[in-house]
Amino acid sequence: MELQHFSALRSTTLAPPGAGPGVRKGAQAWPRTSPHAPGTIDPSTAGFRALALQVRSAGLLDRRPSYYRLKIASTVCALLAAWAVFVIVGNSWTTLAVAVALGLIFTQLGFIGHDAGHNQVFDSRRDNRRLGLTVGNLLTGLSFGWWVPKHNAHHAHPNEIGRDPDIGDGGQVASPGAYQSGRRTPTWWLARWQAPLFFPLMLLRSGGLHVLGIKRLLRQRDRASALEAALVALHVAVYLTVVLWVLSPMKALAFIAVQQAIFSLYLGVSFAPNHKGMPLIETGAATGFARRQVVTARNVTGGRFTSFMLGGLDYQIEHHLFPSMPRPNLRRAQDLVREFCMANDLGYCEESFVESFRHIVHYLAVAGVAAGAARLAAHQGGTDTVRDVPAEGSST
Repeated sequence: MELQHFSALRSTTLAPPGAGPGVRKGAQAWPRTSPHAPGTIDPSTAGFRALALQVRSAGLLDRRPSYYRLKIASTVCALLAAWAVFVIVGNSWTTLAVAVALGLIFTQLGFIGHDAGHNQVFDSRRDNRRLGLTVGNLLTGLSFGWWVPKHNAHHAHPNEIGRDPDIGDGGQVASPGAYQSGRRTPTWWLARWQAPLFFPLMLLRSGGLHVLGIKRLLRQRDRASALEAALVALHVAVYLTVVLWVLSPMKALAFIAVQQAIFSLYLGVSFAPNHKGMPLIETGAATGFARRQVVTARNVTGGRFTSFMLGGLDYQIEHHLFPSMPRPNLRRAQDLVREFCMANDLGYCEESFVESFRHIVHYLAVAGVAAGAARLAAHQGGTDTVRDVPAEGSST
């Protein structure tokens, strides 16, 4: 569930938020980037063409079949093992530990679906789609066909107000009249307390994804959607049958709640560092591809373990510049990409996992105070307007 964020200051195109996450390694600060003049070419464009040639010649866009065979096989085996333990343990509260494990495994399957959606796994789009439908619709119950176009729109317009679906449909979540009247609407309440609600609302993330995917399938009437709906229905039927066959109703309810909560939380904390609290782009701004991809993204440091836990999303800048690059090649591309970013004055944001969330929560807290100030000004009959700033995206 996404919250809209508010800021008392008008955001400028590609300007860092007030908390401004710094660039790790070196003393560089965020570049004060502004959109280039309409009709001109972004200076970073030529440099990106050269980078793309370097990346291709180094074989970094080549598929990695051995890696993905091992990754898929090991993750599916872990899934089967967890369900086997669930059946063996039987009607016991101990199965809640299995629920935690399954929540983690579902998220790892989601990472594989993400890679398939970007055609990283196979050369054939058809094979990638088959994999996505398997790990998405069948094994986790999430609609792959709904997610792919939504995610592609995010990649085309990251953090662009009104065009990135991960920051909502626009810059406002409440009508100006709601502020002018000074009423405490539910929207205002959520905006005011978005910082303390950030992590609790993450627990609802998977539920929201399930609902949005099912709504899309119900609207569509083609064969592809029928296949997706059948796979989701099969997932739900098998999942509930196994859980209710092994557990009593109360234990089954607790098991499902814990499993989905862990799935939601793990998804949320994996995707949130990527773009939340990063610069926004004004609608229709004349910004080059490389610039908009780099300045709106944040990498997460921590090495191979962090990369495993985050499904490769820790290399967010590399991923956004080269979405079809297989996950294991992102680390190998990092030096080339960082050099390109520094040479073109784009900055290169790297933070630890903890630092990234510290900046996100600070950003949300400042935005929440601004929402409170907006309502107070409206209540007192003030004439000052407050610009609504949407939430930064959390997809990759």
